[in-house]
Amino acid sequence: MNLMFTVVTFVGFTALVAFISWWKTRDDKLDTQDGYYLAGRGLTGPVIAGSLLMTNLSAEQLVGMNGQSVRIGMSPMGWEVTSAIALVILAFVLMPKYLQTGLTTVPEFFEQRYDAGTRRLVSFIVLLSYILIMLPNVLYAGAQVFVNIFSIDVVMAQRFGMELTQARFWAITIVCIATAIVGSLYAICGGLKAIALSDSINGIGLILGGLLVPVFGLIALGALSGGGFMEGVDMFLHTDKTLLNAIDAPNLNEPYLPWPLLVTGLLVNNLYFWATNQSIIQRAFGAKNLKEAQKGAVLAGFFKILTPIIIVFPGIIARLLYTNITASNGWGNGDTAYPMLVADVMPKALLGFFAAVMFGAILSSFNSILNSASTIYALDIHRPMFCPNAEDAHMVKVGQVFGTIIAVISTVMAPFFMYAAGVTTVVNSAFAAFNTPLFVCLLCGFFWKKVPSNAAKIVIPVHVVLYFLLQFVLRHQIPALENIHYLYFTAFLFVLDIILMAVIVKVNPRPTDFVLSDAKAVDMTPWKNGKVIAGVVLGVMCLAYIVFSPLCLGA
Repeated sequence: MNLMFTVVTFVGFTALVAFISWWKTRDDKLDTQDGYYLAGRGLTGPVIAGSLLMTNLSAEQLVGMNGQSVRIGMSPMGWEVTSAIALVILAFVLMPKYLQTGLTTVPEFFEQRYDAGTRRLVSFIVLLSYILIMLPNVLYAGAQVFVNIFSIDVVMAQRFGMELTQARFWAITIVCIATAIVGSLYAICGGLKAIALSDSINGIGLILGGLLVPVFGLIALGALSGGGFMEGVDMFLHTDKTLLNAIDAPNLNEPYLPWPLLVTGLLVNNLYFWATNQSIIQRAFGAKNLKEAQKGAVLAGFFKILTPIIIVFPGIIARLLYTNITASNGWGNGDTAYPMLVADVMPKALLGFFAAVMFGAILSSFNSILNSASTIYALDIHRPMFCPNAEDAHMVKVGQVFGTIIAVISTVMAPFFMYAAGVTTVVNSAFAAFNTPLFVCLLCGFFWKKVPSNAAKIVIPVHVVLYFLLQFVLRHQIPALENIHYLYFTAFLFVLDIILMAVIVKVNPRPTDFVLSDAKAVDMTPWKNGKVIAGVVLGVMCLAYIVFSPLCLGA
């Protein structure tokens, strides 16, 4: 009966999300470029915020961030909380520029500002990262989380008499296929609006379901002393106050987050992710006007300050609850903490709903990346290279065909990541080499009128070479660099990129000042009280760090 109820509630919530998304988009015109790729430029602030949040949050993050916090405490919250800075900068510095030009993709700007070759270079870099890394990794990591929490591999091993490793492979394969099919239906058939709406609904479910984990975790923690929820809160706050300190020393390496990085390397990383990454920024491109885009970004920044409650707190609760497990004899990389806590404390009656929430978190990241990959291929590669005069309806079909092809490719690749034994981490680190120079070229392109057209073709390869030397060669040969957090390299190279840009401008300035075009695509009236509200959001961010420091709860 419990299994049947779990299945029914899982299918019911998942179907409800799909039905609402279909109903709300059933009359939308999807045969135009703006209609399919930018939701008809009609997204409102709350929908943008929900889609931004769900594209970022995934099952992998729920496990990974809690896996870090079970080992080191609160400091991983910096990845979430300081995102508010980047989102505020996006809202009031970069978003007016983006919407003024009427962009559909980020690479499109690189052609306007630099040249067609730079646009193709950026497009190929981003597409390769999506196809070879992000899409299969999202599928695999999400499936791994889903299988861990609900012991699908164990059930299959018992039911079909398989070895556990074999059963795990097939369990992951089944979840990958299911996620890819459902995610592709949203991304390929429904366009951006269907994705954004489903993300918003799933976001509500993720918040509700995610909050249940620390609540029931605290109840279980309080039960250790014969109490309940309030006793659990007391144990959380007072058992080990060092776990509640989010301020790490400057000389610590991963998984710690040294405090100088919060406004240096991490800020640069966040600015790329929130302000340049197509799979994120496309939601804001689809805003009905500047005011709604700014509302969405600021609201998303506020929610990012709150997300540690669901992606950091449970890890600390697990650390306090399972006192017989330590980093040396069981936690390892910590990834088992969240699935273990969910399996132990979540009431069986709620597992179906929680399964649907987790499934929604997995497919929201997948369908968002898939839609962005299709957008970049169709508009930044296929149209300019093969059919520059094609009608919008044809480009929509091109994007749908390309999305179908890479969905199949990523689904085939994903289960085999099980045997990668750390390769994913290495390759992700390698692609991090491209993030900073792309952001630098975009930033300088917007605000430095004399940057010449060849600048991006110099800065990007120089940065990539230097990053690889620092991260994968010199740090293993120079003792002083061995334990340097890689985000220090990001901060250093960001400054170096800016200096290189200045040298290029000095030696070979653009003959005429670059003038940003005005496409008049949407109303550019800014959010009247937006900066005041953004200031409040940043104040809440600072307050969060005061609370989780030796000045308050930490030690």
